[in-house]
Amino acid sequence: MEEIRIKYLSSKIDKIKAPDKKSDWIDLRAAQDVTMSAGEYRLIPLGVAMELPEGYEAHVAPRSSTFKNFGIIMPNSVGVIDRSFCGDNDEWCMPAFALRDTEIRVNDRICQFRIEKNQPAIGFVEVESLGNPDRSGFGSTGKN
Repeated sequence: MEEIRIKYLSSKIDKIKAPDKKSDWIDLRAAQDVTMSAGEYRLIPLGVAMELPEGYEAHVAPRSSTFKNFGIIMPNSVGVIDRSFCGDNDEWCMPAFALRDTEIRVNDRICQFRIEKNQPAIGFVEVESLGNPDRSGFGSTGKN
């Protein structure tokens, strides 16, 4: 089992728990009260810094209820935290854009993360043809 060293930068949030059998994703919580107006962008502190194991990175995404509950989205859709972001003050944050006026309270679950293995070493080989049939272009699978 891989271990992740974690430093809590806030005593106001619940401690992170290892994933259960329901989901591989781990909830992250707001480390401070945040009030946002529609159209405002903020980095919401999550109250933790971590040292990821060698060969891994973290992917941070909103929870499925984040927009419904708080009216915020992550403008970059997903955040990638690499292993080098591991100092005592490298606090994880959620970039948030408010689509309506909202209030987020300390300890509200606003996003989630999972640990992924780094991209394996790859190389690119230029060719004249890939030799495969075309699928009609990106986004061509239709609605049904």
